[in-house]
Amino acid sequence: MEIINIKDTSNKLYYVGGVVRDELLGIESFDIDMTYEGNAIEFVQQKLQGIEDFEIVQVNEPFGTVRVKVSGREIDIASTREEVYEKKGHLPSVTRIGCSLKEDSMRRDFTVNALYKSAVSGEIIDLTGGLDDLKNKTIRVLHDESFIDDPTRILRGLKFSIRFGFDLDEHTKKLQENYLKNINYDMCYKRVKKELIETFNLNSQAAFEKFIKQNIYKLVTEKDVILPKEDIEELIKEYPVENVWLVYAGCIGDLSRLPLTKIEQKILDDFNAIGELKNDFEIYKAFEKVSTETILLYLILKNKFAAKRYLETLSKIKIEITGEDLLKLGLKPSRKFSEIFDYVLVKKLENPELSKEDEINIVRGII
Repeated sequence: MEIINIKDTSNKLYYVGGVVRDELLGIESFDIDMTYEGNAIEFVQQKLQGIEDFEIVQVNEPFGTVRVKVSGREIDIASTREEVYEKKGHLPSVTRIGCSLKEDSMRRDFTVNALYKSAVSGEIIDLTGGLDDLKNKTIRVLHDESFIDDPTRILRGLKFSIRFGFDLDEHTKKLQENYLKNINYDMCYKRVKKELIETFNLNSQAAFEKFIKQNIYKLVTEKDVILPKEDIEELIKEYPVENVWLVYAGCIGDLSRLPLTKIEQKILDDFNAIGELKNDFEIYKAFEKVSTETILLYLILKNKFAAKRYLETLSKIKIEITGEDLLKLGLKPSRKFSEIFDYVLVKKLENPELSKEDEINIVRGII
């Protein structure tokens, strides 16, 4: 862990959460989260202003958090606080700023993420049994209402289980099973999507199988989902895509609750629009202008042969003649051009060795 040069004579500033967990696991952590036992905003404004290479980037008064930049690196510093979920499944309301570390720890998701490390002495503060759970590779919630308050913790539990090779303790597993039998669908799906992206971008078949077999997918849809036969992890390694998460999530079918971008929605719409493909020409025309994500979804859920045929063979075939070539042959611009190009494409798919001159001769033959 990179110890930042912030003087804190009060000894109330701590590293917290993932950065402490990752250091204890011996792995690199990209984000630094800190908490101040008291009001973090006042601490930053009164004690840290004026130190070298320091600036305040953002202040969030309602939550008592402040983002600062120290020596070019951004760090989130939160006040210790108590929260209440007035509306289950949505963001909590802060009821108290400046509570004790013990009270602050109880608002966190799992014990392994509720460890504190003094920014001054380096002492590890464990108030919830997180060190034992870390040693035993166990994911455990801090109270029985945890998943009811925030269902996205189920997805975070899945993500951590894959990243670190941890398992839910039996009581946490039972709480998860009970919640998934009686889901409150009035939840913040922006947060659900964020966790899906982080989980599935790990590109783990094991994560997806747990997601389906443990009924975690029911957070997204009430419809039944069957685990596809294809190994999605291996497919994405073979055919890399930008939206890895959407290839996995697209297999759920119903993503209507998620706030998708236009690009993400187009990937799904293109997939749904492609029906049965009977020959190379239909395969080529169906896939030539859609994303690889769409093609992989078609491979997984509809027709493996057609998708593989395009990805491995047909996608490498291109006709060489252009509109300019047709003009030189005396043709006038019209809708006929597209019909000519399609005719030449059919011939080229039959014989990929055709040269441009061969293509021009084909056109001469039909005009």
